[in-house]
Amino acid sequence: MIYLNLGCGDRWHPDWTNIDIVAKGESIINHDLTQGIPFPDASFNMIYHSHVLEHFPKMEAETFLRECYRVLKPRGVLRVAVPDLEQITRTYLTALEHASRGLKEWVSNYEWIMLEMYDMAVRNDSGGQMSTYLSQADIVDDFVLKRCGIPIKAWQEQIHQHNRQMPLSVSENHTQGFLKNIYRFFRYPAYRRELILVSILGKEYRALQIGRLRQSGELHQWMYDRYSLAILLEKSGLENIVQRSATDSYIPNWNSFNLDTEPDGTVYKPDSLFMEAIKLPD
Repeated sequence: MIYLNLGCGDRWHPDWTNIDIVAKGESIINHDLTQGIPFPDASFNMIYHSHVLEHFPKMEAETFLRECYRVLKPRGVLRVAVPDLEQITRTYLTALEHASRGLKEWVSNYEWIMLEMYDMAVRNDSGGQMSTYLSQADIVDDFVLKRCGIPIKAWQEQIHQHNRQMPLSVSENHTQGFLKNIYRFFRYPAYRRELILVSILGKEYRALQIGRLRQSGELHQWMYDRYSLAILLEKSGLENIVQRSATDSYIPNWNSFNLDTEPDGTVYKPDSLFMEAIKLPD
């Protein structure tokens, strides 16, 4: 069996071909998936991507899935995990009902689920309001952890580690910052370019930064539920479309790869919708 993991991030397996736009290890191929999948037709028995599809604009998502179809072998399986819009909206309605009735423990839950719904789509700065929320909490709230799993806990720890770094005094910060800026100006062409852009664009430089963020792949460009994702998979040429749990799959021994689960069986991203489909022979 030949496996392909697209947009793998930190979740990859040595028995798979792993691709990401930023290769974080020697076993990962660096490639921008907006430029297609860099393999011949009918190359893989299984393709997997988790929390990747929602970062494609809606009009480009079908093109990406057709690329997955192209490189699948006949009877090959595509497994897709995305944030579950249905689950998010049902949780939002529950949180709205409880918070509006004055149940204090649901006030923060309501705040978080609103961030889940919108922050990844509308933020203008990397990390958005989610980073602000997590930086203000000592630990990940049980509600947030239950919804978002291990990644959110690791993200909060990174934020806290950054915040724990001792800041320089005002005088040291000014002096060292000035010297660093001079060094960067002469050492890095990209830094000089940014200074030139700031001088030319003025206040419009902020618009450039926001545009860059929106094209960086960080933001969600669309959301899916079990109905809309099934329709999209069908339009891409795939059949036998089924909703899965994190542990169920057409692929034998799926759990042994620990892509959607940890070795102890914990679901890595419990806020996910998991779906699979098959490329049937012509």
